[in-house]
Amino acid sequence: MTQAQGATTSGKAYTAPGITVYYDAVRCRHVAACVSGLPNVFDPQARPWIQPANAEAQAVAAVVRTCPTGALHYVLQGGPAETPDPATTISPVPNGPLIVRGDLTLMTPGGPVKEVRAALCRCGASTHKPYCDGTHEKIGWKSDPQPTNEG
Repeated sequence: MTQAQGATTSGKAYTAPGITVYYDAVRCRHVAACVSGLPNVFDPQARPWIQPANAEAQAVAAVVRTCPTGALHYVLQGGPAETPDPATTISPVPNGPLIVRGDLTLMTPGGPVKEVRAALCRCGASTHKPYCDGTHEKIGWKSDPQPTNEG
């Protein structure tokens, strides 16, 4: 894994003029924000499924930033780095991972990794810790019900 743009860039690279998009399939939870954001760039039926040349580099970068899991990252040629959200936020997905955004340093088996977005394992069974790899679905893990504000 290499450090670029303030976050980890790993996975398969898809390059077009002005931008390289990195996709780490293990981290993808198929939220499909990319597909709905730019379907002409992110098309699961096409090969390759990521075609960053089909849109302006800044537009592709903007959609990549909507990926909550960090499975997608980008490097803009001569452009600004992706900046982390000013405040770190942690949002639990019911019966799923913790979605974390901010200026993150995650402790991984390979050492500390800088991130700006990640889906972190809550079930304890991921084989890609600290990241969620979807194992919670296979083992039937359920989160505790969320407390209500009712008295």
